[in-house]
Amino acid sequence: MAKEDIIQKLTSLKGIGESKAEALVEAGYDTIEKIQSASITELTAVKGISDAVAQSLQDQLGKKPTVKPKVEEPAKKQEKKLEKKLETKPKKTQKNEPVKSKKQPEKPKKEKKKVAETVEKKPYEVKLKPALPDDIKKHLSLRKDIKKRTPEFLREEWFRYKRIPKNWRRPDGITSKMRRHYKYRPSVVRVGFRGPKKVRGLHASGFEEVMVYRPADLESMDPKTQAARIGGSVGTKKRLEIEKKAKELDIRLLNK
Repeated sequence: MAKEDIIQKLTSLKGIGESKAEALVEAGYDTIEKIQSASITELTAVKGISDAVAQSLQDQLGKKPTVKPKVEEPAKKQEKKLEKKLETKPKKTQKNEPVKSKKQPEKPKKEKKKVAETVEKKPYEVKLKPALPDDIKKHLSLRKDIKKRTPEFLREEWFRYKRIPKNWRRPDGITSKMRRHYKYRPSVVRVGFRGPKKVRGLHASGFEEVMVYRPADLESMDPKTQAARIGGSVGTKKRLEIEKKAKELDIRLLNK
């Protein structure tokens, strides 16, 4: 190949200009095969050829594969290799024959005694209901409906600052939008959300709640309209006495 042809071929490659192509030809790399067979260290010895350029040349032209001549082994070496292969091959086991595996003798397992726990299920006790007139029953169901549609009253700007809790406080301030009842602000506590007056203060079941602190407090109660609630300061011993007394008098306990 002529000098001009090899320079033209090299300059068509990426990253190789005329000066680098001429330097390669002058260094003795006047054919593509010589560049392919040369190593990167040999190419970098040429002026202007860096490691990156040499690597790029090898990648674009492709390195010439070096084929090593096969040396035939003598017959004895081949025989020894075959013998080793036969020794290392595992013996084939038949399909029906079970494969024996070395396992440690199993220790006798200690039988755990199963303790049959007999849990006695308490029979369901029907909760006592108050004897109420029809108008009270009607107002209780009305109060239940009002409660369903009553919004959750939240404190003004509870969402804006972490220090403000959600518990209700009346909004104040001359510029408060919530106090002025703007449409896009949350609802404020008003008289319109209140339940019927006749059932105000009654338990959801319809009983009137009476706080009890000792068994003697139950004697003055009406079991038809009143239900007992044990005080939080009452101890376990006295609580059990109150429960026993309430069962005798047929009085409902709201926090049994």
